[in-house]
Amino acid sequence: MSRKPPRRTRERILETALALFNRLGEPHATTADIADEMNISPGNLYYHFRNKDDISGEIYGALEASVAPLVEGPTSQAADVEDLWLFLHLMFEKMWEYRFFYRDLDEITSRNPRLAARFAGMVRSWRMAVLELCRGLRNGGALQASDAEIEALSINVVIVTTYWMSFQRLSRAVASGREGDAAGMQFERGAAQVLALLAPYLQGDHRLLVERLRARYVEGAPALGGSSGKE
Repeated sequence: MSRKPPRRTRERILETALALFNRLGEPHATTADIADEMNISPGNLYYHFRNKDDISGEIYGALEASVAPLVEGPTSQAADVEDLWLFLHLMFEKMWEYRFFYRDLDEITSRNPRLAARFAGMVRSWRMAVLELCRGLRNGGALQASDAEIEALSINVVIVTTYWMSFQRLSRAVASGREGDAAGMQFERGAAQVLALLAPYLQGDHRLLVERLRARYVEGAPALGGSSGKE
């Protein structure tokens, strides 16, 4: 039986940095912390990355690549509520996996203009995907809204998803260095809040299904049997 090849140091640095950034916050984790966690010398780390911004940029690239298939998927063809739910659920899963970025978004992007420009591009793609999905729901008879209302909805959905973790961070204190159940609920309640924006425009059984999904998220149960996003 063949063995898996050992992970390269560069890959281990990125993996360790992501875990530390998520746990401590990117502004509070240093390259020395990453090297110490890996039991390697700072010089070994700097051989692969010039500084922490380089590490953050490469991790962001992984987020960007993982989100791309989702934002490129929706079209204005007929869609149903389960398409909406799956899209939102997968997006929040990706955001939770790279949650440090959303929690410290303003600080990271103000320090790194190139990364800020890349993130702005992803936000535009995310908004267009929501716009197309809403049009698909309207074409399928699930959603009743004007073009102007759909335009506003797409913007509001992106605002809520982008800043949900920052909002939670301000409204609920989480012990430094520990992520318990209260932190894990950010995933479920964020998805529930986005569904609440869309519910008033949905019709009949479609709205009832969304309300049921929202209730399960708020209760902390994985909607439709999906993963909960907790660690």
